[in-house]
Amino acid sequence: MTSKVPTAAEADRPAATDAQAPQAPRASFEQAIKRLSEIVSQLEDGDLSLEDSLRLFEEGVKLSRVSQERLDNAQKKVEQLLGVDAEGRPRTAPFETTGNGDDEVPSR
Repeated sequence: MTSKVPTAAEADRPAATDAQAPQAPRASFEQAIKRLSEIVSQLEDGDLSLEDSLRLFEEGVKLSRVSQERLDNAQKKVEQLLGVDAEGRPRTAPFETTGNGDDEVPSR
């Protein structure tokens, strides 16, 4: 049976009890994709109990949704940044952010 590789976020929080529902950790897009890959590998191995398989599947679905949302937000930002008006001037318009830190531009 393969052991679950904890993410950095999971290592920093207390272990969930049976009464607590599993939560998708807040991770960067890259960390979420890496974790999804680990989950797929574990599920494909087929060495997990039904309960563990369901728990991993649920975590994977949550990570997939969060990752897709981040991709959608990034696509909207790119479309806004590349937009031009009828005269060829760049369009400017405020866009909504989720406030999760993914929207910040690194300072130089």
